[in-house]
Amino acid sequence: MPHGLPRKLRFAFLMQVAMASLVIVAGTWVAMIVAQQQIAEYALQEEADYFWTQRALDPAQEPPDEARLRGYAVGIGDSAAGVPEALRRLPPGLHQLPDMVVLVDERDDARLYLTYPREEMNQRALQMVLAPVLLALLALAASAWFTYRNAKRMVAPVNWLAGEVGRWDPMDPATSGLAPDRLPQDAGMEARQLAGALQRMGERMRAFVRRERDFTRDASHELRTPLTVIRVASDLLVADPDLPERSRRSLARIQRAGRDMESVIESFLILAREGGIEPQREDFAVRSIVEEEVAKVQPMLAGKPVSLEVVAVAEPVLHASPRVFAVMLRNLLLNACTFTEQGRIELRIENDRVVLRDTGIGMDAGTLQRAFDPFFRARPDEVTGKGMGLSIVRRLGERFGWPVSLDSEPGRGTTAVIHFGDASA
Repeated sequence: MPHGLPRKLRFAFLMQVAMASLVIVAGTWVAMIVAQQQIAEYALQEEADYFWTQRALDPAQEPPDEARLRGYAVGIGDSAAGVPEALRRLPPGLHQLPDMVVLVDERDDARLYLTYPREEMNQRALQMVLAPVLLALLALAASAWFTYRNAKRMVAPVNWLAGEVGRWDPMDPATSGLAPDRLPQDAGMEARQLAGALQRMGERMRAFVRRERDFTRDASHELRTPLTVIRVASDLLVADPDLPERSRRSLARIQRAGRDMESVIESFLILAREGGIEPQREDFAVRSIVEEEVAKVQPMLAGKPVSLEVVAVAEPVLHASPRVFAVMLRNLLLNACTFTEQGRIELRIENDRVVLRDTGIGMDAGTLQRAFDPFFRARPDEVTGKGMGLSIVRRLGERFGWPVSLDSEPGRGTTAVIHFGDASA
């Protein structure tokens, strides 16, 4: 889950301290090496100068022989048997051996070897840099802590706003919690402006939800009332035994159109409702809806060399709105019948899906990508319609958990699939 702003700040400051500490430690290591080199060169050279000065006054002056500093003096051409073998071949200069630091200094007729333990030299170098390093680390930690506390205090109002908004009910935002007198005392001008904007947005959201509920309630009543009158009146007329056959066929068309209109109105109202309101559901056989919708679109193929077939390899039963499923299927069938001039349209019923294949004009990749966009028509000058059919199909499918997919190729037709595996009864 995403982390809050205070935790991100804490992590950022810890990373900053860690990186700065690494830089200080690396610099300390380099400084210690440089200090060790300078200490060795300065201290040993100073001892060598002192020895040569004393030797000039007293030729019998012995080289230093202390607990740490050891010296060996050999005349040029004399035997170096008293000098350790590791030192005999060293040329004049400063040398870093594994266990000691050696200065070889040659003047006039003699050569001087001065040795100092490397471990002791390292300790002296560490003592020189340790105190400044500790002070730098302490100053860094104090500065980071002070900066973190200030930053945390500055973002606290924003974090508080996030918590208040996070507890909102999307259908009824509690905007009173963002009133100016409810804000933290340390909230700055920016936080107060943000709180005011969020409060106004929440109030508008509540108004939108209220208007949506009112529209859904009023539209449901006002649109269905005249359709109910038409349906009842047409049923009474159909029951008249003296009704001419021609009028009976017209009434049958009116009844089918009324039922289709009821399905469309119900689908639109479902899309207009809030996501938390569960649509009315019932068990229905997919095949019965398929055969009913196929019968409705058959007249569109009159005069076309196109066959429309239903292949049922399963008999799925869904627990949902049969009218919504009919609207989705009808829009897909209307597209198939409209864009297929010859060949075959097959509607295949499987256990977890309905597959509609046609041999129509098909769609290229660009058209297929925008096929579900509202008001999009691939051929606006040639085909009637508003370009809303596939958009409605997709939205209804999302509402009921029936994802719709399209696969198409120009000149080879289109395949539309309604997946309802998770919704089967």
